[in-house]
Amino acid sequence: MSTQKVKDYLLLLQKNIVDKLQAYEASQQFIADQWSHDQGGGGQSCVLENGTVFEKAGVNFSHVMGESLPASATASRPELKGKSFQAMGVSLVIHPRNPFVPTTHMNVRHFQAEDIWWFGGGFDLTPYYPFNEDVIHWHQMSKQACDPFGPDYYLRFKQWCDEYFYLKHRNETRGIGGLFFDDFNELGFEQSFAFMQSVGDHFLPAYLPLVNKRKDTDFDQKHRDFQSYRRGRYVEFNLVYDRGTLFGLQSGGRTESILMSMPPVAGWRYDWKPNAGSAEAELYDYLKPHDWLSN
Repeated sequence: MSTQKVKDYLLLLQKNIVDKLQAYEASQQFIADQWSHDQGGGGQSCVLENGTVFEKAGVNFSHVMGESLPASATASRPELKGKSFQAMGVSLVIHPRNPFVPTTHMNVRHFQAEDIWWFGGGFDLTPYYPFNEDVIHWHQMSKQACDPFGPDYYLRFKQWCDEYFYLKHRNETRGIGGLFFDDFNELGFEQSFAFMQSVGDHFLPAYLPLVNKRKDTDFDQKHRDFQSYRRGRYVEFNLVYDRGTLFGLQSGGRTESILMSMPPVAGWRYDWKPNAGSAEAELYDYLKPHDWLSN
């Protein structure tokens, strides 16, 4: 069991994703911000702001450690109380400028608390003006990431994603889902690590074709206003429900890096609803679990 192999992979994944995203932007550059953790370890946050294609993109690597876990990690896992730990991962959120390009999130991570270890992660898509063919492509790539490891993983982790990225107070999913898995060690270290790598490696093939198809679509202020309104839901989920945000803040992580997932512009309107039959209203048909690959 080699945590160094995991760390090497994660650093290479971060670099590859940053390089591919940077290729879209001629006038803005990612800044690389090195930081250290109070109890040990640290990371590198790579952030691009105000780009032509990506209004904000953050791709973070972290490797933190400590003598005891925060409450967010031990509430459902009391056997972890009092154990020293290390956690490493790559986490990204991309907020495109064009409202026809979806926002996306991806995370792959490894956790070890003395003799207990697991992998976790996944990726999910949050469109504002969804296209059925884009959603199907996204889920085809999700399934492709899982299939080499067994026939049940895609459906299992798709369902987990639908359940995890659910805003109970809004009675809607955050987007159209993808994959979510955690506490994953059932294949042994090498194959569990390979599964995590497959998820990480399938992110760009899942997302970049959507960017390429939609980034030059014409849009106006009405589209931007709706994008801002829906980004508000993204903020609500990350601050109310997201376990990674809670773990990062409670474990003394770097606040700027943890909250880089926030969109650059978001808005709220009191009890607003889109007009029936409008392009904006179509989104709400997508904000519920659905078997996209049976269409």
